[in-house]
Amino acid sequence: MAAIKVESRKRLVLVTGRAHPDLAEQIAAELGTEVVETELRTFANGEIYARYSESLRGTDVFIVQSHCAPINEWLMEQLIMCDAAKRASAKRITVADLSTAAGADRIMSVDLHAAQIQGYFDGPVDHLFAMPVLLDYFQKLKGPDLTIVSPDMGRVRVADVWSDRLGAPRAIIHKRRDPRVANQVSVHEIGGEVDGRVSLLVDDMIDTGGTIVKAAEALKRNGAKSVVVAATHAVFSDPAVERLQSEYIDEVVVTDTLPMPASKRWDRLTVLPIAPLIARAIHEVFEDGSVTSMFDGAA
Repeated sequence: MAAIKVESRKRLVLVTGRAHPDLAEQIAAELGTEVVETELRTFANGEIYARYSESLRGTDVFIVQSHCAPINEWLMEQLIMCDAAKRASAKRITVADLSTAAGADRIMSVDLHAAQIQGYFDGPVDHLFAMPVLLDYFQKLKGPDLTIVSPDMGRVRVADVWSDRLGAPRAIIHKRRDPRVANQVSVHEIGGEVDGRVSLLVDDMIDTGGTIVKAAEALKRNGAKSVVVAATHAVFSDPAVERLQSEYIDEVVVTDTLPMPASKRWDRLTVLPIAPLIARAIHEVFEDGSVTSMFDGAA
């Protein structure tokens, strides 16, 4: 009796939690696939229930979940979705997690607040960088009067990379306390030339906006012609939206790693799509390609 040959074919399955389903739909469109329907419910006692609408046996499952408010609920939902996929005999589970990372076979995260976070996980971590998306937009600002600005000493490395990529000088804002004012940073010293120049403030995330607005004010008071802010994650905790509409800021540019309701948008806010970047990374992982090659040494 002749042996029966069984062909095994890899299958990519994309699912999403309830934090940011629009992003998952955009990623699916980039990949030429659809988001698999998932039944997700929160019972009256707070318990979260997850059930997939089709078999995941032997598939490569990619779970998309943004970590935004209510962050504890979305983190727990992500973990329960991972557990449900394991119980459904998924071959491999990758969490496309957009601000920090938690439990799965493989983690895919965009712009971790600190690269060292990767060391806390036993499995592979694909640290994606939104910089190519932002840089493509900011090519229009390239010119002899552009200065890249780090809002504090902790983001100097990020500003260095931006400076190299856009061929622009760098400035650093050093915050220190005025000994005459208790419990408040009230002096912003600027190392670098900003007078009469376009200042591009770069950071990985904007939470309440306090640091960014004070940095922008310091730049304008030191003669900056305009101040543009660039960041990956628009957390925008209150009162960020009100603060960022400051007269000292000419434009804020972010990506849509986190959901952006109409109530958090204004006319000087630009939101860039992150889905193409994540979709390409998912394709590389699924095809056993190289995610690192996507970023040409960006860090």
